[in-house]
Parts: sequence; structure tokens; C-alpha cells
Amino acid sequence: MKPRNMKQFPKFPKLVKWLKSHFKWLIVALDWLGRKLGWLKILSPTRYLKILDWYIIRKFIGTYFYSIALIISISIVFDINENLAKFTQYHAPLKAIVVDYYMNFVPYFANLFSPLFVFIAVIFFTSKLAGNSEIISMLAAGVSFKRLMRPYMISAAIISIMTFYLGAYVIPKGTIIRQNFETMYKNKKKNTAAENVQLQVGKGVIAYIQHYDNNLKKGYGFCLDKFENKKLVSHMTASEIQYDTISDSKYHWKARNWRIRQLRGMKETITSGALKDTVVMMEPTDLVYSKGQQETFTSPQLKEYISKQIDRGSGNVVQYEVEYHKRIATSFASFILTTIGLSLSSRKRKGGMGLYLGIGLALSFTYILLQTVSSAFAVGANTPPMLAAWIPNIIFTVVAYFCYRKAPN
Repeated sequence: MKPRNMKQFPKFPKLVKWLKSHFKWLIVALDWLGRKLGWLKILSPTRYLKILDWYIIRKFIGTYFYSIALIISISIVFDINENLAKFTQYHAPLKAIVVDYYMNFVPYFANLFSPLFVFIAVIFFTSKLAGNSEIISMLAAGVSFKRLMRPYMISAAIISIMTFYLGAYVIPKGTIIRQNFETMYKNKKKNTAAENVQLQVGKGVIAYIQHYDNNLKKGYGFCLDKFENKKLVSHMTASEIQYDTISDSKYHWKARNWRIRQLRGMKETITSGALKDTVVMMEPTDLVYSKGQQETFTSPQLKEYISKQIDRGSGNVVQYEVEYHKRIATSFASFILTTIGLSLSSRKRKGGMGLYLGIGLALSFTYILLQTVSSAFAVGANTPPMLAAWIPNIIFTVVAYFCYRKAPN
């Protein structure tokens, strides 16, 4: 069916005039809104990023992911060659090898060596720009070295945010799957039992377990003492205590063959039973510590765990504190190594970049080594965990500043 009046649908050349006559109020409203919200223009990326910036950002990010893909591919080949016999011996399914192991192996090691990849990317494409006299052309056109650093720092910020998010929220979940695979198919046995565990589970509440089996989530020889004003007011014992894994909330335990002594002055009340549901402010993760366990916690879980352990008076939280602060400190490595790499590779040299590339790689490997052993500073030298995690950044910030001052102007 044709419309009743074809003239109400104007042709394209008359569209603007038609809109102004029929929607004048809308145009006025949009004009007012544009004047009121004009300050939003400062948030537009195009206001700050020019063609040169986009060019360098594409080169930086592209080279970064290319170097990750190249080096991780080589690492996978060597890892398969080393573990193929174990995979065959323990009859690891192909799907588990690909999905559970290598799909979590790749992001873990890519994020671990992200600072190295950042440095390699900067050195590689910046030295190529310098070799083609592009850096000289930029400086000759009036672009200062400080201005040249803007796209590099923006790229470093993107990588830094991505590194922190992966390390704090994504990779810990994959690490649990990867460690479980290694326990089953690589014969890397985890610590699944604990003996004579004693910890404070609340204010004036002390729990003790003679033996705990993490596979069964069951403890034997359980004892729970409650104190008020340094006096014992309640003493509970149970032959077994089982963690309720299907409960909707945490801290639910089932005690078997339990007995409670209530002490009120000179009076004593004893109750007992075969089975009792109780709430004890502890979890299986509080009872058994395995190597690398801190890597399986997301940052919010890590912060909660550290706070809980400190309230209990536990001294075994240094590794967890270092891991928490190291995730934050590592994200700043992109800025430091980008500055060092740009400063070393931006000058065109007759002898090539061999010497300076070697110096840069040595610096980046030293940085990664310091990050790896930072927990040893906190444990062995009694250094505060936060300071131990930030020591590599503090040292290499000075190195980066020195390189920046020696860079071409």
C-alpha cells in the first residue's frame, strides 16, 4: 500500500530543511545539550592521539603479542618434549593435556614473563625505526623525546592493566586446574595432610586438630577451647570433624562423637552426642599449605585470607603478602622497562644494536630475577613484604631515569 501523502516524505536534498521545520524543538535541545556537555570532549582519545601515536601504539602492541606467541610456542615445544613420557606413563587424555594444562600454561607463563616481552617489543621495533631514520625525522620535525614517549606510555598502560587483571583475577583460577593436572599426570604430589594443627579461629577461641586429611576434608582428634578473660569456659572434643562441602555457606563442620564441657565458676556441665553440626571459623585452606598455594587465590581472596590469618596470629602469611603486593608491583614493570628500552634503542648507531640489546636483556632478566626472589627478601632478611615486592621497581626506576637522561633530545 502506498502512503496517503507522498509529499510528507521529502527527498534527500530537502531533508535538512524538512527536519528543521518539523523537529525544531529537537535541534534546540541537542544544541543546548552540546553546549552543556562540551567538556566531555576532553575524554575523547582523538583529542590526544594523533597519527604518530596510533602508528607507534599499533607497532608496540603488535610486536608485543608477536613476541609472546613466538616465545611461548617454543616453550610449549620444549615442555611437550620434556613431559611426553610422563603424559604417556600416566595415560593423560589429550583433551586434559590441551585444555586443562596448556590452555592454562600459556597465560601463566606469558603473564610471568610479560616484562621481558614488553622490553623485547620496544627494543625490536624502536631499533628498526631508528635504523630507518624515522626517529631522527620525528625529532627533526620538532617532536621532543618527551612527546615521543606518550604513545609508548599509553601502550605500556594498556599492557599494565591487562597484566594486572589477568594476574589478579583470571590466571589464579586456571592455576588451580593446572596444578590438579600436574598432581594427576605429572607425579607432582601436593601436600594433602597436616599434623598437630593449632590456630585461633576467633577471639579467645583456639582450635586443634591432631591429624587432617585434605583429600577427605576430615580431621581427627579435634579440640575447641573458648576463653573469656583468660579463663577456660568451654572445652569441646570430637573424634572426627568433617567439612561440609555442600553447605550454602562457609565454615560448616560436622563433629562425630563429640563432647562439650561448659565451665561456669565452680559448676561444670557436660553434654555429648554422636553427630553435631557446628560452625568453626576455619576452612581446609587454613589447615594445609602446599607449595604455590598463594598463586591459586585471586587478589580479593588473597587479601581476605591475609587479613583472616593476621587476626588469628598466624605467622605463615609472608608468602601471601608478597604475592599480593607483587601483582600490583609487576603491573608497573611495563612503564619501567618501556622507558629503558626506548632510551637504549632510539639512537641510530653505526655498530648496530647488538651491545645495547645485550645490556637491555641483561637488565630485564635481572629485573625478573629480583621479582622471583623477592619473597626470599621478606622471609630471610625480615624485610616488610610490601617493600620486598617493590624493591625491583625501586632499583630499576633509578636505572630507567638514568637511561632517560642519556637518551637523545
